[in-house]
Amino acid sequence: MKLPHVKVLPAIIAFVVTMAFWFIIPPPESVDINAWRLLGIFIGTIVAIIGKALPIGGAAIIGILCVGISQVTNPGNPGKAMADALSGFSNTLIWLIGIAFFISRGFIKTGLGARVAYYFVRVFGKKTLGISYGLSLAELVLSPVMPSNTARGGGVMYPINRSISESMGSFPDEASRLKLGAFLTLVAYQINIITSAMFITATAPNPLVTSGIKDISGVTVSWADWAIAAFVPGVLAILIIPWVLFKLYPPEIKSTPNASQFAREKLAAMGPLKLDEWIMVGVFALLLALWAGVPSLISSDPLFAIDPTAAAFVGLGVLLFSGVLTWDDLLKEKGAWDTVTWFASLVMMATFLNKLGVITWFSTEIQGTIKDMGLGWVEASVILVLIYVYIHYFFASNTAHISALFASFFGVGVALGAPPLMFGLFLGFASSLCASITHYGTGSAPVLFGAGYVTMGEWWKWGLVTSVVNLMVWAVGCAVWWKILGYW
Repeated sequence: MKLPHVKVLPAIIAFVVTMAFWFIIPPPESVDINAWRLLGIFIGTIVAIIGKALPIGGAAIIGILCVGISQVTNPGNPGKAMADALSGFSNTLIWLIGIAFFISRGFIKTGLGARVAYYFVRVFGKKTLGISYGLSLAELVLSPVMPSNTARGGGVMYPINRSISESMGSFPDEASRLKLGAFLTLVAYQINIITSAMFITATAPNPLVTSGIKDISGVTVSWADWAIAAFVPGVLAILIIPWVLFKLYPPEIKSTPNASQFAREKLAAMGPLKLDEWIMVGVFALLLALWAGVPSLISSDPLFAIDPTAAAFVGLGVLLFSGVLTWDDLLKEKGAWDTVTWFASLVMMATFLNKLGVITWFSTEIQGTIKDMGLGWVEASVILVLIYVYIHYFFASNTAHISALFASFFGVGVALGAPPLMFGLFLGFASSLCASITHYGTGSAPVLFGAGYVTMGEWWKWGLVTSVVNLMVWAVGCAVWWKILGYW
């Protein structure tokens, strides 16, 4: 019997890793046996996701099954154990991201996303650097309501990047790729990474960060908190990174007067804004206002306080009622259902690992090691962030990276004296920025790398350079901006 959807070797490795925590590796004295076994299930699930033993949703379902049937969270009470295993589905942030996926479908379906990108190219497209900034601004505008950086970078921006490159005679071949396409491809990817760090709803795994911050430190990070904290360093990075790549990896074509005309022709072909696009514009503005807490600024009455997930439901309801989206559109949005499923699984396991003391134990171990080095919390935080970022060479998923490491690294930093809000936010931003280093760092990477404009060696070389610049920009930007905000 063939198993076309299962990679047997990664599945066997994941199973062996899980069983090792049950029967071979004894738990430390301070860790309960069931907590240790839950850690085995968690790590086994991560290994299955990294090795792609199953599609990520399938691996998550197996993880939920193992937690429920093994009763590690509630020994002797099978009903409660199964309820624990399914508890992740009640997390409102998970549904916020899932609904944002549905809303992002409206941008693609109506063509509004492409229209926005072409508009910015029309305005900034006379020079190659201007094109890169125009497309970067389009990415920034779309990012708050498109939680799939793959859909945003690969589904909306990539076709426009490629169309512009080919219109300038730059194709994915050795003779012409360096004319324009290679530069635009690298910029598109790096900006996709930066915008993913700027909003909770800009990439699917970000709620894992906010969940980890709350579970470990009790600090709640709202959508507005994240967006405000990231705005200045993010905008600085958007301004600096294209310029750095333009200087270090310059395109052969510097002037592109035809690009503006190309964008004009595309916009002319699309015609004026249609009703469904106007509705999308209205929903976009409404969601930004609700997520930013505008109703609470109008009145302090609790009735004016709207939960971010409730706000997302409002936006989705408008799109469904108006017919911009149909129920069939939602059913076909596999990324949303997939995300809700694996988020529920990983958040559930991470939550119980924290409740059962595993995260505390691991954090204490790392904390002791760093303390023996005689470092203060600032120096220790720098080391933790650098390790956290560059260990991403071993990950092909931001989700797996955050799930496996965020809680532990955050817990260590806080234990060593780092302010929870500041350290948690910066580590959260780094959770997206780390993907810049490889051609498999996150979902949009294979799409853009697969276009063939940039060689693997170039991708890794400039990815490393960009990661260093990015971290410096974000560190300085956060330090200055957060001083103004009064965080320190």
